[in-house]
Amino acid sequence: MRLEGRVWILGDGIDTDVLAPGRYMGLPPEDLAQYCLEAVRPEFASQVMPGDIIIAGKSFGVGSSREQAVESLKILGIKAVVAKSLGGIFQRNAINLGLVCLSCPQLDTSRFCEFDNVQIDVEAGILSKAGQTCKCEKLPIFLRKMISDGGLIKHLKKETTSKEAL
Repeated sequence: MRLEGRVWILGDGIDTDVLAPGRYMGLPPEDLAQYCLEAVRPEFASQVMPGDIIIAGKSFGVGSSREQAVESLKILGIKAVVAKSLGGIFQRNAINLGLVCLSCPQLDTSRFCEFDNVQIDVEAGILSKAGQTCKCEKLPIFLRKMISDGGLIKHLKKETTSKEAL
């Protein structure tokens, strides 16, 4: 799986409360998504475009285990998140919902400019921009398959359907 998109650069410590603010948790998912990152990037929800990619610093997605943080990113059209380090529950929620989410310990966000075009080779675990590459932690094949199937539920339905056909 290869992805390409324009970049949003975020710093360290973007937690799930910033991605899905608690005071809006009673809203339907589409409405909640409009408040994604409002505390650090008020323009994000109105300017993000389908296919955009987030590149972030350390501790992206730490905090509460709210799945709505990932769901908000997906509703807004984010194709992938690549960060120096990720909250473990956030990364698993991302995979479960079919969002590419890679940890890239050697990532230097200063090498990227807002709205640069980048490519991600998910299978190889490589983030690249204009010939420069950064090695990310590779996801095991079963998790890559789950993402390509659209997330855990869609993956399980596909697997169940294919076994029933036998």
